[in-house]
Amino acid sequence: MAILELKNIVKQFADYTAVDGVSLSIEQGEFFTLLGPSGCGKTTLLRMIAGFENPDSGQIILEGNDIQNLPPEKRPLHTVFQSYALFPHMTVRDNIAFPLKMAKLSPKDIIERVNQQIDSVQLNKFAERYPHELSGGQRQRVAIARSLVNRPKLLLLDEPLSALDARLREHMHVELVKMQEQSGVTFIYVTHDQSEALALSSRIAVMNHGIVEQLGAPREIYSYPKSYYVADFIGKCNLLNATVIEVLPSQYRIKVEDSFEILISNEGVEAKLGQEGWFAIRPEKIKANWDARTDEDVANFKSKVKGLYYYGDGTLYEFYMPNGRVIQCMLANSRAEQASFFNDGDEVYVTINPLAGSFLVN
Repeated sequence: MAILELKNIVKQFADYTAVDGVSLSIEQGEFFTLLGPSGCGKTTLLRMIAGFENPDSGQIILEGNDIQNLPPEKRPLHTVFQSYALFPHMTVRDNIAFPLKMAKLSPKDIIERVNQQIDSVQLNKFAERYPHELSGGQRQRVAIARSLVNRPKLLLLDEPLSALDARLREHMHVELVKMQEQSGVTFIYVTHDQSEALALSSRIAVMNHGIVEQLGAPREIYSYPKSYYVADFIGKCNLLNATVIEVLPSQYRIKVEDSFEILISNEGVEAKLGQEGWFAIRPEKIKANWDARTDEDVANFKSKVKGLYYYGDGTLYEFYMPNGRVIQCMLANSRAEQASFFNDGDEVYVTINPLAGSFLVN
């Protein structure tokens, strides 16, 4: 059941359209992420949900009620900002209790709820400390606990982990998912970090120039991008020129980079004979071997190693295609005796399974 519906939301600043007719339906209990680069409209959309900006047109429906005329303080939701916005003169306990005191709950209820939240974010030992005595991750947990303590319908998070170092961000990913699952509150999360969105989300809306390019589960967004933009923005992806050379009942035969032909499903893709586009395939979906594969359903071509880049758990290889184009392949470093399979200049066979890729039309 949808807890929040956005219907044809438009927001303009002077002659710039920040949000251009966005419609979304967000389900109860989701961890929903708005993903995109700076200037794509994701933060503007979040600010309109929070009430800090007003849409020029469209509707914001929360549990069946139009809330766009309600001021921010009257909306049953909270926002967590990049800066955390903790009160520096208050302890952890007092920061978390503040919204409950403003709501005039009884002292008994305040103590009970605050203790529950402190326990849920594992800050029992730090309850009497002040914000300057906490680490970045601890301050972030206090900010989220304060936002959840009076049980909002929605929690809006505007790039809340951007100030943390990489290791702490990874730790907080786990903590955020736990907090969302335990609280049952719907999270709407804004980020430009693709790996963060993939790790946290129930669903992702990928935004570009004020519109939603693709909406779906992380696996769907990553493995089956619907546009060149999504394929290129989310992680590493080989985007190879391709042309439809035969139209079959359930498949297209495409010619890729004038180098090989493959049959690919036409599900969700409308193309005609001669249609140009791209064959998109992730580096980890490509295989490389010393010997040629004989499978009938895969593309197989001889290649030479152009370069390699060591990433610890994997090595990214660059191979020349027959037409001179470079293709990337990520192989796991799973062998104990050595990190790399191949070296610069080695001649190998590259194998591509069409089921692992997508055909994107112009």
